[in-house]
Amino acid sequence: MSDAYCSDCKRQTEVVFDHSAGDTVCSECGLVLESHSIDETSEWRTFANESGDNDPVRVGGPTNPLLADGGLSTVIAKPNGASGEFLSSSLGRWQNRGSNPDRGLILAFKTIATMSDRLGLVATIKDRANEIYKRVEDQKSSRGRNQDALLAACLYIACRQEDKPRTVKEICSVANGATKKEIGRAKEYIVKQLGLEKGQSVEMGTIHAGDFMRRFCSNLGMTNQAVKAAQEAVTKSEEFDIRRSPISIAAAVIYIITQLSDDKKPLKDISVATGVAEGTIRNSYKDLYPHVSKIIPGWYATEDAVKSLCSP
Repeated sequence: MSDAYCSDCKRQTEVVFDHSAGDTVCSECGLVLESHSIDETSEWRTFANESGDNDPVRVGGPTNPLLADGGLSTVIAKPNGASGEFLSSSLGRWQNRGSNPDRGLILAFKTIATMSDRLGLVATIKDRANEIYKRVEDQKSSRGRNQDALLAACLYIACRQEDKPRTVKEICSVANGATKKEIGRAKEYIVKQLGLEKGQSVEMGTIHAGDFMRRFCSNLGMTNQAVKAAQEAVTKSEEFDIRRSPISIAAAVIYIITQLSDDKKPLKDISVATGVAEGTIRNSYKDLYPHVSKIIPGWYATEDAVKSLCSP
């Protein structure tokens, strides 16, 4: 019960909600204050008798505006038990014979969702990747191309556009066998197609070395103090004209920070954690070395410790 103003009693009275009729009734005079109200809370139903699971589940899934039927079509699955096996399998065969224009999209969206889950990406990135793929697919020009590379490239572009970039190597690790070269080609193709659709270049978002720093440091198990120093150092490094990729700069900064700490990390471990080749890290370190005293925070390492770093 709760209080509401009753126009008949001329005061605040307790009211009763009749959920079956959708009525709000005054408990004192019986006046119906509101009728046929809509309950906007979540609708739950339990399928405990059917699946042995006591947890309630929502009635129906969310709609998907990228699919022609909104993603609300019925799919006949194989039964768990023997009862009704013949009937359901026959219905399933008849359903498969029917043409479903969204079948390819549904499979593609499932693949993107799987890759996103394996990378720990948020739902907004997955949705953006789905949208990019749908726009490319609508142009009917992707036939004959490597589907796995195309989906991986959509995810790569979505990460860039949502300011949560991932390296091509990270995307490649979940791309069902697609190589870095294939994903790179697919990315260029998608950018070109979307550019033709809009009549202008596609914004990909600028990559900064700091975008990768916390994740790379986490992969190496670095301390909070070392992570903070690495983030400050990589921010300072942007003030200098270091012509290296942001990922290479991030790896080189991590190498410098770990060399100044008690927990030194081998170059091989940094290469594995960042996906940057050992030779590339060495060359990036050479470019950073002249500026080391200016980019390393004074609270993290003394000037003598910085000068004691091995020259490249």
